[in-house]
Amino acid sequence: MVGRRSAPTVRVVQVLDFFVEQRGKRFGLSEIARALDLAKPTCLGILTELTAAGYLVRDADSLTYGLGPALIAAGRVAQDSFAISALARVELEKLTARYRTTCTASAVVGEQIMVLESTGPGLVKVGAAYHFAPPVGLMYVLWDTDAAFDAWLAKPPAVPLRQDEARLRQVVAECRERGFLVESMTTAGRRLYSLLAGVADRDLPDGLRELVGELVTSLGERVYLGSDLRPRKEHAVSLLAAPTYSGDGRQNMVLTMYVGAAITGAEIARRGAALVAAADAVTASSGGFRGDFGGYKPLTDDRNVF
Repeated sequence: MVGRRSAPTVRVVQVLDFFVEQRGKRFGLSEIARALDLAKPTCLGILTELTAAGYLVRDADSLTYGLGPALIAAGRVAQDSFAISALARVELEKLTARYRTTCTASAVVGEQIMVLESTGPGLVKVGAAYHFAPPVGLMYVLWDTDAAFDAWLAKPPAVPLRQDEARLRQVVAECRERGFLVESMTTAGRRLYSLLAGVADRDLPDGLRELVGELVTSLGERVYLGSDLRPRKEHAVSLLAAPTYSGDGRQNMVLTMYVGAAITGAEIARRGAALVAAADAVTASSGGFRGDFGGYKPLTDDRNVF
């Protein structure tokens, strides 16, 4: 049975298909409307939205449109994800079986963070998306280049927040050295992700923006540093995260293991080492390698972690 089609969506797809078929050429509004038999106001509305989202770009001098970086980035990640997602799923299933928890693989697609794979109880919806801007997305630039981290940090925040940049850069340095991130378990953090899931920051009412701003203070405060953790002491942990790398040595995905409980520092180290091993296996299987940007040094034993 064929599902009901949406005429407005069909027109958007027609516009995108047109640019793909033209292989990088640029066109003006009238040319596009004529080629696709669209009314100019309708065509202009589609072009304006696609440009605002980064899927198209508009040349202010020639008034022509062409493919934008968001579409190119989405295509690149989609192409890679067909192969790498399958490899990631194998490793995630091993972690889920071992720790009986939810594990995910996710990546930045255009201006959004998207869940590509999910295993275990309490499955996270594949395709769930989050706006890639502070305070969301730190783990997607932690192990990339300094330029990538700075570019993310410079983005207008999705909600108002305080920023202790010194602590945040300490978090970056330690996570690069350790090889994985440990996020603390807070009510604010859980509410933040549920509020922002699939919602663009510009769509948040002012009152909700202020509420989220009150829930979230400094980005770095949600991440445990080595000095925060003790082997025998229990620490409330939301999740652990570790990166995978592409064929150019850049970070391309994040694997996460959900904890949602208080566990000892020693157990954090064991789970972190297992997660890093899984991420390294995905990297190796997909033909990737860890570049020099992240500064990660392989773990030798738990004593070297905290």
